[in-house]
Amino acid sequence: MGVKRLNITLEEELAEELERVAKELGEKKSRLIAKALTYYFDYLDTKIAEERLKRLQEGKTELIPAEEVFKEL
Repeated sequence: MGVKRLNITLEEELAEELERVAKELGEKKSRLIAKALTYYFDYLDTKIAEERLKRLQEGKTELIPAEEVFKEL
């Protein structure tokens, strides 16, 4: 997996907390941010799945049978 450099802007309080946690754990700030984003994206995946299920249960969306999908592929 490659690495991409990003510049971010954080509120001062959040940046200071990041600095404290990184120092306490002996980890790089970039590594902590990457871990936090990974956890957050997992959380968002769950929220998206729940919302899709809700729309399906409410009849606001339809399922496409697997046979149709495979046929298109």
